[in-house]
Amino acid sequence: MNNKLSVLFIGDIVGEPGMNCTKLLLPGLIEKYHAELVIINGENADKGKGLTEKEVSELFELGTHIITTGNHIWDNWKSKPILASNQRIVRPLNYPPGNVGLGYTYHTFDDGNQICVLQLQGRTFMQTIDCPFRAADFALKAIQEKTKNIIVDFHADATAEKIAMGWHLDGRVSAIIGTHTHIQTADACILPNGSAYITDVGMTGPYNSVVGLKKEIALKRLIQQIPYKYEMGDGDERIAGVNVVIDTSTGQSLKIESFIQPDYVKSVFEQFES
Repeated sequence: MNNKLSVLFIGDIVGEPGMNCTKLLLPGLIEKYHAELVIINGENADKGKGLTEKEVSELFELGTHIITTGNHIWDNWKSKPILASNQRIVRPLNYPPGNVGLGYTYHTFDDGNQICVLQLQGRTFMQTIDCPFRAADFALKAIQEKTKNIIVDFHADATAEKIAMGWHLDGRVSAIIGTHTHIQTADACILPNGSAYITDVGMTGPYNSVVGLKKEIALKRLIQQIPYKYEMGDGDERIAGVNVVIDTSTGQSLKIESFIQPDYVKSVFEQFES
């Protein structure tokens, strides 16, 4: 590896539609961006809730190096043994002690260089877990002794909390990539001190849905204000993510580019033209 590292981060995979879309499009994205490290958020990969060995095996076979998760990983009891045994899968660091799994992990390249993937979870509109800002400070003391190259998956609901974390970590990590809301934001940038940032990387899955949920079910939940069983949406599958290029000698990012494929705007214009 030279001093430039190309990282591909794929946003939250939702169910079988998201897995199928990833299988179809990820190889081309790896080739397009000459990606040397592939990170995927897989917390919704099994029917919208958690991960099983099936999805884990398929994602690693596709060339994924590290899988991040989030709050929904705990909704699937099949996920807990995976978190306990697989060091290439992380969950948010700031859950209380006693929960299984790692909050950060390292990938070592052939030349001995390392990169760390750290996951944190926000608290606004979510669980009242430990402070993600203090957890980040605590973890970075140990991580920075090993590597300058650090990718943070900040799994949070509130955009303000995500933006605040970006400013908090700017210059101390290579990238802060937001996950959880499933809607890609248009604010990918390099912050003043060299950290790449995006508020939310978006969803990989069925866009003929409400963030992955069947439209009819989502409308019933919202209009009638009572619970309805989760049902996976389907149709109009797309993959969302970012490509980040890191200068490994400094740990700073040189580039961040967001994408959603197939491109929605392009497909709409093609429909009008036909």
